[in-house]
Amino acid sequence: MLSMKTKYALRALSKLSKEYGNGPVSISEIVESEHIPRRFLVNILQDLKKTGIVDSLMGKNGGYFLTKAPEETSLLPIIQHCEESIGLLDCVSETNPGGCLFCKDIATCKTHDVFTDIRDYTIMKLKGTTLINL
Repeated sequence: MLSMKTKYALRALSKLSKEYGNGPVSISEIVESEHIPRRFLVNILQDLKKTGIVDSLMGKNGGYFLTKAPEETSLLPIIQHCEESIGLLDCVSETNPGGCLFCKDIATCKTHDVFTDIRDYTIMKLKGTTLINL
């Protein structure tokens, strides 16, 4: 299940996607339209700014905006950044693989193989899905 951070990030990015090309979108506008708690939204957008997914302008007409067109912004880096891993088990984590309860011997573990396939399919699907699809 996706964390609230990821769900809020996707909702905020969906809003920025809809407004792409119309200038920055204020925090207040995103809070109001997407019903995201302001405190969480500020932290999430600042975090996404560090990754280069969004940028911001300060001032009266400031706000946040996507750095690339929605159709060029894959969901994969967003989900990976917010969730830290796509793998559902530690042993299949693409970012921090480790041992798990199922894999006594990774070479013969059928559970490992199944969850590796699930991870790989999920990565492929997220890579091929962009913000324009939300």
